[in-house]
Amino acid sequence: MSVKPIPEGFHTLTPHIILKNASEAIEFYKKAFGAEEIFRMPTPDGKIGHAELKIGNSMLMLCDEYPEMGCLSPQTIGNTPVTLSLYVENADDVFNTAIAAGATVKMPLADQFWGDRYGQVADPYGHCWSICTHIKDMTPEEIAKASAEAFSKGDCGQAAQA
Repeated sequence: MSVKPIPEGFHTLTPHIILKNASEAIEFYKKAFGAEEIFRMPTPDGKIGHAELKIGNSMLMLCDEYPEMGCLSPQTIGNTPVTLSLYVENADDVFNTAIAAGATVKMPLADQFWGDRYGQVADPYGHCWSICTHIKDMTPEEIAKASAEAFSKGDCGQAAQA
């Protein structure tokens, strides 16, 4: 039996996020996004050294922050420059479930000019999540035209931040 260069269940790119209180965050991700915990490696001090969750068909790696090793969470840094995009069958259901679980709205869910129903939430640990359902196939030219129209009307202020 040969070892697979990409482990079963993983894709080429897998986000790995750092959190304050990773154990609590795992429970939040289960409630908010239907995450399934695959693996957890606690450290002797009770923190999470590494964990793997499955959300839909994708994996998410996470760990507790370790400031002494330069591993800092968004809460420690004060922000995050990264948005995790989550494509789902029904953006409204997932968006509302995330809010009910404790996420806060960063960008209200709406049909966007690029063909997605899209909105953003911040989880209680400082990570930004976009929740998307693709609702219209568009060519790059159609998207460019719709973008120009939206920007000219000022209808994309929040979308421009995405």
